[in-house]
Amino acid sequence: MSQAQLAIDCDFDVSVISRIERGMVNTSVDNLRLIAEALGIEVQQLFDFM
Repeated sequence: MSQAQLAIDCDFDVSVISRIERGMVNTSVDNLRLIAEALGIEVQQLFDFM
């Protein structure tokens, strides 16, 4: 999924998705939940790479 599509699905500006992805901004648990739902995954899976 592109950043643009994820931004649309989450009702965010694409720059917000970009900054979150690059670790340039902290985001809320609610925003992480929206992102996970848009990706069709559990929130924990956003952190599984660590």
